[in-house]
Amino acid sequence: MKKVNRVTLIVTDSLGIGELPDAAKYGDAGANTLGHIMDYNPDLKVPNLKKLGFFNIDGAAGGKFKTENPTGSFAKLGEKSVGKDTITGHWEIAGLYTEIPFKTYPDGFPKSFIEEYEKAIGSKVLGNCTASGTAIIEELGPEHEATGCPIVYTSADSVFQIAANTAVIPIERLYEICEIARKMLVGDVACGRVIARPYVKNEDGSRTRTSQRHDYAVSPPNKTVLDYVSESGKTSYAVGKISDIFNGRGVTKSVHTDNNMDGVDKTIEALKEDFEGFIFTNLVDFDSQYGHRRDVEGYGRAIEEFDARLPEIMAAMKEGDVLMICADHGNDPVHTGWDHTREYIPFVACGQRVKSGVNLGVRSTFADIGASILDMLGIESRTEIGESFASEII
Repeated sequence: MKKVNRVTLIVTDSLGIGELPDAAKYGDAGANTLGHIMDYNPDLKVPNLKKLGFFNIDGAAGGKFKTENPTGSFAKLGEKSVGKDTITGHWEIAGLYTEIPFKTYPDGFPKSFIEEYEKAIGSKVLGNCTASGTAIIEELGPEHEATGCPIVYTSADSVFQIAANTAVIPIERLYEICEIARKMLVGDVACGRVIARPYVKNEDGSRTRTSQRHDYAVSPPNKTVLDYVSESGKTSYAVGKISDIFNGRGVTKSVHTDNNMDGVDKTIEALKEDFEGFIFTNLVDFDSQYGHRRDVEGYGRAIEEFDARLPEIMAAMKEGDVLMICADHGNDPVHTGWDHTREYIPFVACGQRVKSGVNLGVRSTFADIGASILDMLGIESRTEIGESFASEII
């Protein structure tokens, strides 16, 4: 196998490609994020993804947008872990199996916990319900702004989200009360992530969430690709919310991003640096701005914008670089509700040392990506799950 100096993995957050066999158990029968986006706009301008073979993946968008001679290698991956949330998906990509799903709170958090939390922060809270993040700040924003009480809400994910107008609760205080929640949400009230959701009020009276979001996650229970890469003396470079998802574990360098295009910019900046190792990027807007908001048109535009930047990304790659693109779950913008959907994820890989047109087929776990990354980088350590396909494409 040819030597690979660096692997860049870009997670197009929530860009699933069709329901998993057990999707109905999660209320997600018929979900197909990419397929429904392409049905809505069959003229979507995505020439670079097509060229790589993104639409040659088994069943992707119904197979209608295949290219005859794809330049990349590609696969369709199922999720072995139980769940469909961000942490579970990313952890499995990085080599961990989650058998017991993170606890969710469809009826809000227990009254006893909320009372203890209010004592801890010295303030009442508003909400404590399942809600869309953009809807709840419009609904409860006026009361929050009048009283100073933070807005607490959750979703189908294991999340404790705290929204606040930064003119009412400064960002430092918002982070502080999130850290208090993180320390308290253990044991019987365990929760996967606490998320700071700052927003501003616009001149027209509407409210807009800012890019100062911050996630406070639990630490992975075992070592991941990030750990093994950093322990080998190479760089684990986290772009976007990756460091938050892994609670900083195994990360040697991280950068915050404001949106998808900033995430692409920061990835290109990382590629231009001189190091060996792993760049792990999350592009969150697909999920947060369009999937959760059920904005099929906006989701399509976001895919086009990403596609248009692919030539820049590839131009920044060095000879020994491999670029991979995948997702972490689905979030079908035409599905009911506002939450993630349990779907297969796409995978494409390219680079000067990557074979063209290799169809790796349908694979049973996202963790094959992590196992392959270690193999490509010549790291002998192995993740707890996942089978490498590196030798098939390098």
